[in-house]
Amino acid sequence: MAETGLLLKQTVAKPQIFAKVRKSAERGPLDHISFKDLSLKDITPPQERRGRGAVTNRVGRFEKETRQREQDGWTYEEPPPLATCVTPEKVRSLITQNDSPDVGFDRSINPYRGCEHGCIYCFARPTHAYQGLSPGLDFETKLFAKTSAAAVLERELSAQSYRPKTIAIGTNTDPYQPIERQQRITRQILEIFARTNHPVAIVTKSALILRDLDLLGPMAQKGLVKVAISVTTLDADLARKMEPRASTPERRLEAMRILTEAGIPVSLLVAPIIPALNDGEIEAILTRAYAMGVREAGYVMLRLPLELRDLFAEWLVQHFPGKARHVLSLVQSVRGGKLYDATFGKRMTGTGPYAWMVGRRFEIAMAKLGYTKSHKRLRTDLFQHPVQESAQLSLF
Repeated sequence: MAETGLLLKQTVAKPQIFAKVRKSAERGPLDHISFKDLSLKDITPPQERRGRGAVTNRVGRFEKETRQREQDGWTYEEPPPLATCVTPEKVRSLITQNDSPDVGFDRSINPYRGCEHGCIYCFARPTHAYQGLSPGLDFETKLFAKTSAAAVLERELSAQSYRPKTIAIGTNTDPYQPIERQQRITRQILEIFARTNHPVAIVTKSALILRDLDLLGPMAQKGLVKVAISVTTLDADLARKMEPRASTPERRLEAMRILTEAGIPVSLLVAPIIPALNDGEIEAILTRAYAMGVREAGYVMLRLPLELRDLFAEWLVQHFPGKARHVLSLVQSVRGGKLYDATFGKRMTGTGPYAWMVGRRFEIAMAKLGYTKSHKRLRTDLFQHPVQESAQLSLF
């Protein structure tokens, strides 16, 4: 395959550009890694990835071949910026179950696969490999919209065996990412929850949630909804690099104020905390959110599962070359010498002295400001099974 001025070269062997990072992660510190090994050869040109988070489009872990673009010697023209492509997806089930002790819910809904926000730290990136796509730029540009979500949800809630519990929306990809403006799938789901009096917890970093105040306000009065908004930094320049298409930090804080004034319970998520990058802002973020009326808060330490390790390291070398070694070394210090530890009870906060310090800083700041340690519980006793059209017709 050829592009303008480029030759797409395909090889059978799957090289691990960051193999030395992984081996060192198993051994311990990063002292023996030469960051020259973090090859910039496959970095996507800046013009092409403008407004995106990842800097490469490496193949996923299930692929047998790698693809690498090479200059073929012909006249080179700068490729246009990557466009967002949305593929409609018909799903047969929508509500997913989990038994993780690390989260406060056992069921969730994600209206979209992939996320246009492009957050480089997103732990959901590796899930795109199941689609045969890259967890890198593909995750941000090749999206899937579950267009049948509302109909499937109504069918699942209609089952007489169904027992309501709070359903979390946006635990994997953001339900209010930019394509929601046109797709309106999250809106359709909320309309069903509002009609059936079903409790829902929403996680987002988008001010687009304010569009649905007409639904969220009445639901909050019944104790049926709560919202968690993620703020990773107050530095607009850092936010632009880390999460290029998410709402700015100021817009998120303003959304918090508007939601709380409307009587909707809002909590703050400082997630993720990235050692030596945004950890110095913990107290400032908590202070700003408290001023907006927020009284609940939590945090998550940076998680780097599977392909995300390579993607994040590449991003660091591109944007913060002087800090890359230090950041990854601190990440290892909270993961038992590895770049990631998925052990339940450890994966959200990490372990070791640095993780302990972050946790104590967070607790002290919360206590000083007046945050509550309790969490809002939603009602389940108001739930009513949706009435199917066939049941309505049977009455006549």
